[in-house]
Amino acid sequence: ATDKPISFEPYADNRTLGGFILIDKISNRTVAAGMLHFSLRRAQNVHWQATDIGREAHAALKNQVPRILWFTGLSGSGKSTIANEVEKRLALMNRHTFLLDGDNIRHGLNKDLGFTEADRIENIRRVGEVAKLMADAGLIVLTAFISPFRAEREMVREMLADGEFIEIFVDTPLEVAEARDVKGLYKKARSGALKNFTGIDSPYEAPTSPEIRVNTVEMTPEEAAEHIIRKIMPLK
Repeated sequence: ATDKPISFEPYADNRTLGGFILIDKISNRTVAAGMLHFSLRRAQNVHWQATDIGREAHAALKNQVPRILWFTGLSGSGKSTIANEVEKRLALMNRHTFLLDGDNIRHGLNKDLGFTEADRIENIRRVGEVAKLMADAGLIVLTAFISPFRAEREMVREMLADGEFIEIFVDTPLEVAEARDVKGLYKKARSGALKNFTGIDSPYEAPTSPEIRVNTVEMTPEEAAEHIIRKIMPLK
């Protein structure tokens, strides 16, 4: 994205106006080059449509405060298992919830995305937008995604009102997660059959100050869920 409109021609028509380079403003070194084929042609006449029933009314109907419980951690850390346990406990408390799971989302909404860094960023951006819509509907949303980059987790936090985004770090050492390897993904990554796998050949940036941290070496999923419930109460 650029901070102002630029004029260009497709690279196939004009190499001068269709090619570009990116220069690091600190080092003054060229860090990338590319070709322009077409603009995204985003609509310029889209305006926000106001509605009479807002997020406060949606939440009041459910007698709860919207929250996004964002579970992050390595593959195999236990995010989905713990998020599921938390949702079951919230259901027993008559809370209105929805669980967005990383694998499930890639069967539908994000089935067009791979696992490159750019695709991972877009994966989290889309999930953040969906989670925000659900929070606007007054729900308590649980998300279980590796979400390896701090900047993308902060991007989602900034979409929401203060206090609505609760980052939950499912803290599991790489060697423990790899030893579990329930889906056999680490084995594939070590053999080179699975590229861009977090913790092996793609980085994971652990949270520096999460609202909640659970250690799955010291806690069972049930204990972790109870710990999280105690931390997020009250919810109205």
